Parts: sequence; structure tokens; C-alpha cells
Amino acid sequence: MFEPGAGLLTRGGLRQYGVLIALILLCLVFSAIAPDAFATRANLINLLQQITTLAIIATGATFVMVIGEFDLSFGFTASLAGVMAFYLFGNGFPVPIAMVIALFTGALAGLANGLFVARFEVPSFVATLAVGTILSGCAYWLSGGASMFSGVPESFKSLARGDFFGFPVLSLWMVAVLSVSAVIMSTTPFGRRLQALGANPVAAHLAGLPVFRDRVTVFIIGGFLSALAGLLLSARLGSVQHTMGEGLLLPAYAAAFLGATASRTGTPNIGGAFLGVTIAGVVVNGLTIIGVEPFAQKMVTGGIILAAVMLRRGSGK
Repeated sequence: MFEPGAGLLTRGGLRQYGVLIALILLCLVFSAIAPDAFATRANLINLLQQITTLAIIATGATFVMVIGEFDLSFGFTASLAGVMAFYLFGNGFPVPIAMVIALFTGALAGLANGLFVARFEVPSFVATLAVGTILSGCAYWLSGGASMFSGVPESFKSLARGDFFGFPVLSLWMVAVLSVSAVIMSTTPFGRRLQALGANPVAAHLAGLPVFRDRVTVFIIGGFLSALAGLLLSARLGSVQHTMGEGLLLPAYAAAFLGATASRTGTPNIGGAFLGVTIAGVVVNGLTIIGVEPFAQKMVTGGIILAAVMLRRGSGK
């Protein structure tokens, strides 16, 4: 993620560490403005819980971005997974079976996206938006357009509530997903093939790499992770709506893009995506604490993304 030997005050240092510097400055500013609310252990735990589902979806977005594609169905997939689980709970299905079916639904949505993109060469923007719209209709149909909150087993809620030796249980899922994904991306043949595919798809094909299989697999991973995020979010809230996950899509891609600016090659990476998610979480958390309205929070978040991009471009000249 970071290039050794780059000084913080050099062009390369600003380009490479600009996002990290921005995160540190944000934490210092909010700590100075609201030291009794922001810079506390309780708020740190709250922040970890807030960014977990976003981090998981941003991880899926990173996988897809590595091969030069986008998946706009992530939010719809997350919503449908939560609705599917609650629907199955209401029909007497035990928690493990309901979760497996919901996760399988997410993977199946990813498979459909991958086949449309890799087999039929439909642009990923078009294919995933179309599939996502279908998923949204399915979620509305299963939920009846109403919030679902009754009949939820406590064992399901416990997956995202409570703590483990003082660490939020919900965030353990994030640590697991990030760790496994980072290992896959950086140390396995599959991860290296994805990077080669993203760098030059034609060369990857000519080299005999399983381009079709890898492209489809990436979309399946994205669908699975989106479904997992939807399940965890609904477990934490104890309720679900058919539009619950839709607001996660753009922040997830913003985080993945911010993470790419922290790489010396400018490519998406898991560590950078987590850094981007943390910045997004700190901004929302800090602005909420000091009483900034939600519309202004979106404006500030957009400004930070633009600033990060301009910093990278300007320092690279």
C-alpha cells in the first residue's frame, strides 16, 4: 500500500500519505472541538460499529475495481439479503439456514452480474444496475414495502451486538473480511491474476489466464460480501427495510477510490479501502457530534474526496 522511503514533505510523500495525513488531521480537529465526546473509548467503539458494514461492502467494491469494473447492485443485494433472512425467520427457518440462503442469494446475484459482463459483454454499469433493480423489486415483494422487525431470533441479533473482551463483536466480522481479502489479493495466484487482468485484460487473455472465470468469481465475491453486510446491518438494527442498504453504495466506492489514491500505483487495494472507510466514518461521526446537519455532512464528504484527488494530482506534477 505504501512505498518505503517516501518522505512526508516530498511530492511522493504527499501523494502517497495524503489520505493518511487527512485522517490524522480530522481526528485532531474533532478531538480539539469535542474532546469529551469524540476522543473517548465509547465513541471509538461506536465508530468501529458504524464503519463495519461499509468496510465489508467497500472490500467487495475493491475486488471489482481491481479488474476495472463496477458493481452498482451492492446496496440492493445487501437490502435483499436482510429482507430474505427476516422473511425466512417469519416462516420458521432456523438462523443458520436462513443466513446460508441469504448469502447464497447474494452470491447468485453476483453470478448473474458476472455472466452478463463476462459472457455477454454487457457494460458493468448497465448489467449491475439492471440486476440491482430486479433485486430491489424482490426485496419490496418479500417485505411488502414495510419494515420487518418481528420474530427475529436473539441468536441472530447477537451476531452484531455485544463485545468480545471489550471489542465489538460486529467489528470482528470486519477484521476477518479485511484480513482474508488482503491475503487473497496480495499473496495468492488468484489475487495476482486479478491485478494482471485489471492492468491489461488483453495481455492477460493472451497469456492464457482464466479471464472469464476470474471475472465471474470477482462479481460472486462482491455479491456475497454485500449480502453479508446486509445481514450484519439488519442484525445490529434488529429490523430491516427493503431500501436499507442502498445508501451504502456510493460511500463504499468513495472509500475504495480514496484508498486507491493512497497507493503508489493508484490501484485499488484492501488496506487503502479501509483507510477510506475510516475517513468517511470519522467525518460522519465527528460532524454528527458537533451538530452539523446531514446535508452538510454529505457536502463535506464530497469536498474531502475532491481534495484527496487534487492532492494526488498536484503532488504528482
